Amino acid sequence: MHMNKNDYTPSETETFSELALNIITRQEHNISRKQISDNALKVLYRLNGAGFDAYLVGGGVRDLLLGQQPKDFDIATNATPEQIRQLFKNCRLIGRRFRLAHIMFGRDIIEVATFRGHHQEPSKNVSQQSKEGMLLRDNVYGTIDEDAERRDFTVNAMYYNIGDYSIHDYAGGHEDLEDKLIRLLGDPETRYREDPVRMLRAIRFAVKLDFDIEEDTAAPIEEMATLLQDIPAARLYEESLKMLQSGHGLETYHLMREYNLFQQLFPTIAEFFTEEYDSPTEQMLDLVLDSTDQRIEEGKRINPAFMFAAMLWYPLQEKAKQLMEKRKLSSYDAIMEASNFILDDQVRTIAIPRRHTATIREIWQLQLRMPRRNGKRAFRLMELNKFRAGFDFLEMRGEIEQGEVKELAKWWETFQNAGRNMRQAMAADLDATSDGLPRQRRRKNYRKKKPKASS
Repeated sequence: MHMNKNDYTPSETETFSELALNIITRQEHNISRKQISDNALKVLYRLNGAGFDAYLVGGGVRDLLLGQQPKDFDIATNATPEQIRQLFKNCRLIGRRFRLAHIMFGRDIIEVATFRGHHQEPSKNVSQQSKEGMLLRDNVYGTIDEDAERRDFTVNAMYYNIGDYSIHDYAGGHEDLEDKLIRLLGDPETRYREDPVRMLRAIRFAVKLDFDIEEDTAAPIEEMATLLQDIPAARLYEESLKMLQSGHGLETYHLMREYNLFQQLFPTIAEFFTEEYDSPTEQMLDLVLDSTDQRIEEGKRINPAFMFAAMLWYPLQEKAKQLMEKRKLSSYDAIMEASNFILDDQVRTIAIPRRHTATIREIWQLQLRMPRRNGKRAFRLMELNKFRAGFDFLEMRGEIEQGEVKELAKWWETFQNAGRNMRQAMAADLDATSDGLPRQRRRKNYRKKKPKASS
């Protein structure tokens, strides 16, 4: 029997009341073992054969019920991490915040978690919270019922039992799947304080599954969004990639922005937001995220550095302009100096790895070098490792800025597709000018030197 979710109103101090278990028998659901990966089945059967409870959990169950192919097959069990390691030679234990077992099958990794218990239990003092209620450490083991209560959303609190192939639904997740709702388990404010990243997950699942966010789940997000500022920058970097580089980046960005979440992750970019959504920064966001979504759909490679370089370009331009006015720097020096400011600001919020910030700088520098095409410069630029990324970005800028930038992008497109003779002719046409202006020879100083004073 399903729990009546409308009657469920736990207090902040008591996050959960007892959930009502609904067991969906094999005859009542559409999940077949043929849809579960062989490696996941091996792990489930071995745990079960050793006398432990073994369940497929979370997104895997949710996606299978929706008729989709899960990205991962995660498993929950009452076996401790150490007991799991004894069962599997190919096991590696990871994690500090919560200890997990990774069972390695070549590149395929099956993640196995021990059932989590309530962090409020003082007798199991291996959990720790901050003053604001955020979970800092979470190695508290418990029963499957407690584990279900600790899940974030109802649609993720379903367990496929390898013992009898039934589904244990603890929070009405099956009903919410049918209603296309993302509903947080427990009191939303308390759950968001425990882990503010849950606000991002609500948005991500809503967009990915094309679901609505349930009213009470959505209500506190905009006001509590600033809690994300307390999340480590390294974790937010990983979350930003999940949000913006999973094939639904454009729609995710717009929903994040609506709930004041994007502004927390990218404060430097948010300064350029307008009511009309039409600033160059906003146009570039739409352009690069739509392009990323298309590349993912076509199975093409994507690079986070390219996305960040595009997103931060116009804030970079504005910062460079300020530096030119205040410190009388040249255009090139101002861009170089501004790139330090912009990247330092962004890395404080989202810890973009150094390998990517180096690529971002290369893409930006190419924008300064690509107008200079005369002589052998165009040929040399094309040999650079990041030339293609620089050109692709120049084309995007051309769509927004039009004029000379668009003409420059067209020239480079023609140059790349031309044969060697045509390329040499195009370069020769530019030799008479430099950046569109007649070239000037450096005049030698023919003034006579003053004779040295005789002693």
